[in-house]
Amino acid sequence: MTRKREEVEGVPLTVGTRINITLDALTKMGPCEGVEARFSDQHIALSVFMFDDQMLVTPHIASLLGDESPMLHLRRLEEDGLHDRFASHVTALWESGRPVEL
Repeated sequence: MTRKREEVEGVPLTVGTRINITLDALTKMGPCEGVEARFSDQHIALSVFMFDDQMLVTPHIASLLGDESPMLHLRRLEEDGLHDRFASHVTALWESGRPVEL
């Protein structure tokens, strides 16, 4: 999946390189309660930051670079609303992912 996204983006700073830069930064931080990373073989195409009843979601649009895609600020206002649907999706991806040793 990473290689496919690199083909779409066609930029010198590949997705794989950005992943390695992020993992390196997390490793340099040392143990930090509540900070985890996981690998997934599923098509994700999302960047998600979840906290309390809010989340920031960037659905990566196929024709755009990740940082050109829109970021959504979602707040949980009701059951089974947009926030809960994204949270369920992300939780399922997270649970099926492989923990990254930091």
